[in-house]
Amino acid sequence: MNFDAPPADPIPVFHAWFREAQQSVLPNPNAMTLATIDPDGRPSARIVLLKDLDDQGAVFFTNRESRKGRAIAAHAQVALLLHWDPLDRQIRIEGRAALLSDEASDAYFATRPRVSQIGAWASRQSETLRDRETFDAAVAEMEKQFEGQAVPRPPHWGGYQVSLDRIEFWQGHHYRLHDRMVYTAGDGGSWSTRRLFP
Repeated sequence: MNFDAPPADPIPVFHAWFREAQQSVLPNPNAMTLATIDPDGRPSARIVLLKDLDDQGAVFFTNRESRKGRAIAAHAQVALLLHWDPLDRQIRIEGRAALLSDEASDAYFATRPRVSQIGAWASRQSETLRDRETFDAAVAEMEKQFEGQAVPRPPHWGGYQVSLDRIEFWQGHHYRLHDRMVYTAGDGGSWSTRRLFP
């Protein structure tokens, strides 16, 4: 990224930085913070995994009845953050989260390990759990229910696509003399850029 003459399109820059993160020592370069606003206005953040990003948006999957799912249903505007410490880089994304299609959610769910598929049925994510034994029993019950057959996607589990309304690239330097470039989406797939003070 040339911060003095930034490319017109941030998507290739994202993929170039992401490839470098994948080639680094990071165990989960696709781990990103998802920040949401609960229905009562309380902010909340957690790590989810980026599964795809193109000009339509950034994709992740989760239980839609979880705390984050309820937050997105109430306030669709979210923020994402990928931080790659060994590269001294981070990318911030802001946009609106929308449900991914059932077809896309089904296709991704089918690629997950069977135990993870079972877990998606057994877990009432974010609800109070009395003890581990209760969860283990729920997993065993689901294993029995789907024994000898493919595990279908639960109706409450699926993907979200976050629109790329704003993307900021941050490159760290010594003494906190960093580089920052923010892209803001315009009409017809255009982007405007602004260099920011660190």
